[in-house]
Amino acid sequence: MTVVGPDDLDFRDFPGRSTADPFKTAGQGASTVRQVLIEHVPTRSPHLHPQSEEIVYVVAGRGRVWLDGVVHPVGPGSWYRIPAGTPHATMADPNERMSLVCFFPHDDFANNIEELDLLLETDEEGTDE
Repeated sequence: MTVVGPDDLDFRDFPGRSTADPFKTAGQGASTVRQVLIEHVPTRSPHLHPQSEEIVYVVAGRGRVWLDGVVHPVGPGSWYRIPAGTPHATMADPNERMSLVCFFPHDDFANNIEELDLLLETDEEGTDE
């Protein structure tokens, strides 16, 4: 068993978010999990996971998830599932800081993420870019 405290997390910056792998030093398992912190920013680039779906739980904060052009509001207690290969981005509302837990049924996160060359306006409510 591995227990990881909040002071043990080593966050790495990605476009529009910071992520930490709580089990990085515990060795590979059959899945990966990330803790993600998202601050409100004016623009955000989406990404996708070509090898697996992603399941997300919103721990804190309010915002929206952009799933391949469709926007859905999310807040504390929300869950969402993102199919493999689906472009997506979670965007914090103004004055919000979101905390997410993201689960992947894939054991190699570094080879399961592709940042996309697209910029989303985070303050827009529309259903396309």
